Amino acid sequence: MTDALPNAEAGAETRAPSPGALAGIRVIDLTRVLGGPYCTMILSDHGAEVIKIEPPQGDEVRAWGPPFLDGTASYFLGVNRNKRSIALDLSKPEGREVLLRLLEGADVLVENYKPGSMEKWGIGYDRLGERFPRLVHCRVSGFGATGPLGGLPGYDAIVQAMVGLMSINGEPGSGPLRMGTPVVDLATGLYSTIGILMALQERERSGRGQYIDMTLHDCGMALLHPQAANHFLNGKRPAATGNPHPNISPYSKFRTATCEIFVACGNEPAWRKFCSFLGLEHLVDDPRFATNGDRVVNRGDLDTILAARLLTEDGHALCDRMLRAGLPAGPVLFVDEAVAAPHTAARNMVAEIGEFRALNTPIKLSRTPGGARAKPPGFNEHGEEVLSAAGYSAEEIEALRERGILVTAPRG
Repeated sequence: MTDALPNAEAGAETRAPSPGALAGIRVIDLTRVLGGPYCTMILSDHGAEVIKIEPPQGDEVRAWGPPFLDGTASYFLGVNRNKRSIALDLSKPEGREVLLRLLEGADVLVENYKPGSMEKWGIGYDRLGERFPRLVHCRVSGFGATGPLGGLPGYDAIVQAMVGLMSINGEPGSGPLRMGTPVVDLATGLYSTIGILMALQERERSGRGQYIDMTLHDCGMALLHPQAANHFLNGKRPAATGNPHPNISPYSKFRTATCEIFVACGNEPAWRKFCSFLGLEHLVDDPRFATNGDRVVNRGDLDTILAARLLTEDGHALCDRMLRAGLPAGPVLFVDEAVAAPHTAARNMVAEIGEFRALNTPIKLSRTPGGARAKPPGFNEHGEEVLSAAGYSAEEIEALRERGILVTAPRG
């Protein structure tokens, strides 16, 4: 026997490409921008067939650049691989009939229309659930359909501001700051994926699909740990603490002779080991730092001592030694450094398909690995193919094109 965990990536390299854990699941993707497309990309990474139905003007993030690859912005490219694209005008009854035909063989519908839009068109869940009782219908919106903000639009940064995330980001006194990545959109995509998989699993028992109501607001609120938990207990307003953790010390960024590093001591054994490693054993017996609670209260004194000690070290070498000693530490890297790091390559976290490069899936399954299989589609790249597979004849497809239902070039 061995205690070593199986290496999913190593196993993936020695067998034929996997169809993916979600092979056989068909997803109709009506989403645009980020949260919804991120969700459907995760599903497609793991074998789900995703048909992306774009509006006549196209997904607007195709233009959110520079940079661009062959006229398409990186923002779109980063969350739309492995999908097939068809462009339909759903504002017309004929376009909605095409959608209904595509839904006949679908397991999942993901959409992020403003609440009420699909109902106005007669294709809300009240209708779709009756016609397709096994369909899992996931709606992604800013605030949902109910409550004081029900039906109103929401973007990632707006929700970051409104749920308090910006208020806890930044240095003390800096004022609220937007997170550097669209964390609310990304979290909403992740939570939506989880909800879809839950609904598909429940369908195995009941034989019925269901409606999933996902909002940026709710997912943003769900990210407020530990600040919300602290507030519920002490009644105080959480504030930005910068790099230090609000509940743990030492847990912060420090400058060394060569680079900035981050160190973290999450428990008392780690604290004692950390002090011994740095030759600061006397701190263990200092009453100011006796417990984590003491260290949080006296964080300023402790950080001053550690800053002076760490300033003499080679940061990269120190972090390597600390990690190998079982002490969490890491150099503060820029994005270009992180994507080029040896461990990133070893974990197969950058996918390349021709000129297209993207972050790969972090979900490493041993028997059914997923990942980037196909580069993101061009606008309506698979329109005829998708319609033909749905039973449309060449003449019917041409008629849809002539009537502007099947859109072959983005409309301004």
